[in-house]
Amino acid sequence: MNQEYMKEKPVLPLILSMSTPMMLSMLVQSLYNIIDSIFVAKIGEDALAAVSLVYPLQNLITALTVGFGVGMNARIAFYLGAGEKEKADTATSQGIFLGTVHGILVTIAGLFFAPVYLRMYTQDERVLSWSIAYANIIFGMSALLVVGVTFEKVYQAEGKMVTTMTGMMAGCIANIILDPLMIFGIGFFPKMGVQGAAVATGLGWVVTLGYYLWYYFSGRVTLKIRMKEMRPTKEISVRMYQVGIPATLNMALPSLLISALNGMLAVYSQMYVVILGIYFKLQSFIYLPANGIVQGMRPLLSYNYGAGEKERVRKIFRICLELIAGIMCIGMLVCLCLPQELMGMFTNNSQTIAEGAKALRIISLGFVISAVSVVCAGALEALGKGMSSLVITLLRYVVIILPAAYIGSHFLGVTGVWSAFVIAETLTAIVAILIWKRQRM
Repeated sequence: MNQEYMKEKPVLPLILSMSTPMMLSMLVQSLYNIIDSIFVAKIGEDALAAVSLVYPLQNLITALTVGFGVGMNARIAFYLGAGEKEKADTATSQGIFLGTVHGILVTIAGLFFAPVYLRMYTQDERVLSWSIAYANIIFGMSALLVVGVTFEKVYQAEGKMVTTMTGMMAGCIANIILDPLMIFGIGFFPKMGVQGAAVATGLGWVVTLGYYLWYYFSGRVTLKIRMKEMRPTKEISVRMYQVGIPATLNMALPSLLISALNGMLAVYSQMYVVILGIYFKLQSFIYLPANGIVQGMRPLLSYNYGAGEKERVRKIFRICLELIAGIMCIGMLVCLCLPQELMGMFTNNSQTIAEGAKALRIISLGFVISAVSVVCAGALEALGKGMSSLVITLLRYVVIILPAAYIGSHFLGVTGVWSAFVIAETLTAIVAILIWKRQRM
């Protein structure tokens, strides 16, 4: 089979060939997130606050989508590694069907619950109005994102990383171009403000999904989608959800974290909610490239695990850890050396810049050590050990950081909240290594 290179090619070149396309697409996606916020911030800090409040909900959509995709990806790659092509095709067909169902459910649930959620976090009528309008458009078009990501995970399982890079980058670039046009009403485009940013995001999803569908029907894909095999079976669907549900929770937990921290920070000032929103936009520029390596790593680990190549699994893990730690080191140095400049991209408020710079310096101290948790969680998902991965993420985003932030805020104010990030990353990394050593095989 043409996937044999996954267990034959030298490990470092193989990881780079699988991960580099994903890293590039993630960097473009990170750039979009930052540029989108910069354009929205030009409307005013209230507009940026509105979008920041919706961010956890957007992250939840991504979590539900990518989480199931990870479970599907791991199962397809495992079957390919074991030489069971027919089962891989069946898993692909069932995955596409279930992904489409998820997209419909996410749209309905989001349109119903988003306004209720947003009213819990702000009493400002203008911020609330903008955030609800933005959320309604995002959720109204979210099925496009869900189906697109499902196709993306199918292609990644087959090792077609350049294909997924092209699709993701096409959508992000379209989004970046459309953002200023639709926010400010340039040319023949109407001036839509915050809603324009949401529409631009949705149209980016249209571009990505369109490309993936064109690629599939062009006949370049080894894996086949068959209508008669779309009906979920217990053997395959249960295995996909065994990894997919923990993976979804892994990705959804940051949304819970942001929502909880927003509640703590709002007690001091709305300014700190804005700072937290800016931080998560900036950190995506660091963590998304790292996630690109993890996405390249997953099919390699699943394939080699299915093929019984245990030593190769360990080597892939070690090299990916070194690469991600390097990315995190660069991110930490940038945040330590240029915090005012980074915050200044989003606001002209001198107090927000000063307080935000302080937050960046503190939080960034945990970046390098977080590489351990990121790689361990992704590797365990690839090996089908979803619950072990979930334990790591629960520690990182709930069990340690929330109590640490709550206690810290009582003694150090907002500084205690920022310091909780470093405490959580350090303690979680220790536990993650112990879990990986115990359960990797």
